[in-house]
Amino acid sequence: MKDSNTNKARFILSCFLILFFLFMLASNQVPFNNTLQLSPKTTTKASQLSNTTSSSENKNNLRILIGILTLPDQYLRRHLLRLVYAAQPPPPGAKIDVKFVFCNLTKEDQKILVSLEIMQYNDIIILNCKENMNKGKTLTYFSSLPELLNDTVSPPYHYVMKADDDTYIRFNTLVESLKPLPREDLYYGYVIPCGSMDPFVHYMSGMGYLVSWDIVKWIRGSDIPRKQFEGPEDKVFGEWMREGRKGKNRFNAKWFMYNFPEPPTTCTHELWPDTIAVHLLKNQEKWVRTLQYFNVTQGLKPSKLYHID
Repeated sequence: MKDSNTNKARFILSCFLILFFLFMLASNQVPFNNTLQLSPKTTTKASQLSNTTSSSENKNNLRILIGILTLPDQYLRRHLLRLVYAAQPPPPGAKIDVKFVFCNLTKEDQKILVSLEIMQYNDIIILNCKENMNKGKTLTYFSSLPELLNDTVSPPYHYVMKADDDTYIRFNTLVESLKPLPREDLYYGYVIPCGSMDPFVHYMSGMGYLVSWDIVKWIRGSDIPRKQFEGPEDKVFGEWMREGRKGKNRFNAKWFMYNFPEPPTTCTHELWPDTIAVHLLKNQEKWVRTLQYFNVTQGLKPSKLYHID
């Protein structure tokens, strides 16, 4: 009898709780939406937090543009460089974009073949100029960038590099060398002449030199580059820096940047592990020897589809 009364009491209590729960639900007092998913207000806050975090990460990440000055007809060289740079893993804490830079196309085959490249790779910048070596192509390259990139983050890149298409650049060592350096008023590269170690005396070699974004903007707006842009362009670039009192922060990357060891000159030395850039890779044999030294194919995965002994 006692057990029967206990069961009745439990039944009545259960019914009461169920009725109370249903009443609260009908009155909109039980916030199911907040327990099963984020409310709109919470979602907004979470989104703002995510955007803040992303913005903070982007601010800390190093952004580098490498512009490789080349010619429209150099299809095979661009193909090789795409393979070489795609094989390098992205450096931690940095974003590097490699673009091939040349002047207006002049032949029908260029217009078709280069268009196909752009459709496939989207890594080409065509400047509004007539192709040249020492008559202002470098000026056109740097001065065009602020307008070309004005719809991106600010600054679109912390550093902009000009490089030759016979230079092999190693991303990780480049980034590691840049991380402790200033992001303003920086002029970085291999000091010319080869025997000099003072970056304030002459200029940086065309194998690959780099400036901070504020200098790129200065080149676009200043009259100094436009008064003198003809002549050996890397030397002329150094004269702009000197006359405009730019590049107060200078970094000589010698001997982590150098010419290929053969033939030996005062600008060369043997290949070594901490290399940032190797220059004068004028033929396939030199490219192969350089890539073999740095073991660039180590990421090749084994497969039954091929055997490479």
